[in-house]
Amino acid sequence: MKKILFCLAVFQLFGLGTVIAQEIPESEFTPLFNGKNLDGWIGNKTAYRAENGMIVIDPKGGGGGNLFTEKEYGNFILKFEFLLTPGANNGLGIHAPLEGDAAYVGKEIQILDNEAEKYADLHDYQFHGSVYGVMAAKRGHLKAPGEWNQQEVIVQHPKIKVILNGTTILEGDYLESSKNGTLDQKEHPGLKRSIGHIGFLGHGDVVHFRNIRIKELPATNN
Repeated sequence: MKKILFCLAVFQLFGLGTVIAQEIPESEFTPLFNGKNLDGWIGNKTAYRAENGMIVIDPKGGGGGNLFTEKEYGNFILKFEFLLTPGANNGLGIHAPLEGDAAYVGKEIQILDNEAEKYADLHDYQFHGSVYGVMAAKRGHLKAPGEWNQQEVIVQHPKIKVILNGTTILEGDYLESSKNGTLDQKEHPGLKRSIGHIGFLGHGDVVHFRNIRIKELPATNN
């Protein structure tokens, strides 16, 4: 039965079924954060800290910076919860190397309070849930700062789907979307990467993360 649900979830990503990925039992997911410390993570452990079952980035602890999984991941379903402070900006890096700007040498999925007044002039590809510079997500499904959001990111290179609080806000193929040039008109060599680290990409704002878990999916032939 677990195998059937798993297959149906993958089919759904490609529009081949109607069963959503949440039907994969939670027992199929592996925690990425033990709730106690940052074992299994590498990067800026000054700005990021484990606190009360959360990963908290606090610029007073050392600025922004990135925190990555020690392990690299290819195709996966990632689930996590996040809480934004007013105007907060962070990012989810996927398929990222440990050096360079993950938005370009890997891929960055925006984590952002894009309803804040200071972001009134954002480009579409900067909205929360967007693949930065490449694919624009739908707005209007973020909870207010101070409330917990639930997010799910499904990656089957080169396809990606982002579900925020139960609503699909982004779905598509990032290589296909960029074949005639990216939305920001910049080079994104990381779009071709099919494996790398997962990370939180800090921009100097306080953000809380919890219940971070992953289900690895089979490799594709792309």
